[in-house]
Amino acid sequence: MKRSPWSLCTGAAQGKYAQMLFNELFEDYSNALRPVEDTDMVLNVTLQITLSQIKDMDERNQILTVYLWIRQTWYDAYLKWDKDRYDGLDSIRIPSNLVWRPDIVLYNKADDDFSEPVNTNIVLSSCVVDVSYFPFDSQQCNLTFGSWTYNGNQVDIFTTLDSGDLSDLIEDVEWEIHGMPAVKNVITYGCCSEPYPDVTFTLILKRKSSFYIFNLLLPCLLISFLAPLGFYLPADSGEKVSLGVTVLLSLTVFQLMVAESMPPSDNVPLIGKYYIATMTMITASTALTIIIMNIHYCGSGARPVPQWARVIILDYMSKIFFVYDVGENCTSLQCAKEQDAESAPAHPSPTEHGGYEERKKALPKGDGKDGDPPKKLMDGENEVNGLRIRDPEGCCSCYRALIQNIEYIADCVRRHKANHAKGVEWKKVAKVMDRFFMWIFFIMVFFMSVLVIGKAF
Repeated sequence: MKRSPWSLCTGAAQGKYAQMLFNELFEDYSNALRPVEDTDMVLNVTLQITLSQIKDMDERNQILTVYLWIRQTWYDAYLKWDKDRYDGLDSIRIPSNLVWRPDIVLYNKADDDFSEPVNTNIVLSSCVVDVSYFPFDSQQCNLTFGSWTYNGNQVDIFTTLDSGDLSDLIEDVEWEIHGMPAVKNVITYGCCSEPYPDVTFTLILKRKSSFYIFNLLLPCLLISFLAPLGFYLPADSGEKVSLGVTVLLSLTVFQLMVAESMPPSDNVPLIGKYYIATMTMITASTALTIIIMNIHYCGSGARPVPQWARVIILDYMSKIFFVYDVGENCTSLQCAKEQDAESAPAHPSPTEHGGYEERKKALPKGDGKDGDPPKKLMDGENEVNGLRIRDPEGCCSCYRALIQNIEYIADCVRRHKANHAKGVEWKKVAKVMDRFFMWIFFIMVFFMSVLVIGKAF
């Protein structure tokens, strides 16, 4: 591309006048003094920032890193000229270190160069993080700008807009920006009578909780529902206590993951409270499981089931939670009673009840009919209750020994059945308590989950 001689001459002339203007402006100029004509005058500085990106939010160290554009505007009384004297030149570009600049700093700056003016676009500021409702929390981080050496009578700071500029914001993957209002504050410290103004931009952040729901909350929710199912396991499986301990260890791992990312604070995060409540519930369920297993394995040496437990647990709670013996259901018990009543004889036979005398009386008395004449007995025979017995004394002793042995066997069988029935009753008590606590803990897990999820809305 070729340039005309006229354009070259114009550019040379502009450069000549720019050099002249620069020499005249900075001949007696000092960038160390406020550019005001009267030292009693206040220099007004207008501040405006544009938020471009949130680089990082370090909750543990409570440091916010943002990418900002900072615009400062002020009137320099010494940098003015008559443009007609300089061929209509109305502006020149010079290095910023040649002119006076307001020493506006970020008061809550988090890096090492605290008192230096903000020269870079990456700004680190301290931010008080409240994790009480983590991961459904909102944070408010202040960016407070003000003069480091000048008071309000020398340099006053303003903002033309009510909020920071968010038009060039890059969306963050973890935080939603709900606004950045700006407010001017004038503070008077106890050491000095002069006012010290500042402009505070409050960055309102809302955490995107989807990541934490799927990686921390949902696994805990699913694991917590395993705790009540431990009561449903058969006691003979031997895995009831192991399940509770395994669930408790898994929740401990998740609790440590949350604690590593949170700042050490008195405010326990919401998800931490949920973990603690769930771990407490699982600890209680494991302890109750141990007690119930001890009840389940009560042997023949245990005491019988108390009457109050028999009435409350075996009679009422077992029907509420549908716990029945083998072959028993809600209707079979009544049917069995009716069948027993129908099959029972009207008069019990003498051989079923009574002792030796009753059994002896029940022996047959011969085939003769009433009125038959008595038969003649042989030598050495006696008649006992119509029976011809050669040696009545020996036969009676044999019968007595036989009946005693039978009664001993019957007593052993009765004791065995009583001990077995006692163990069966204790096992049924344990099973009813298992079902009772299973539903209690299911309800507790459900309400805790609803309470935690409800905090998100």
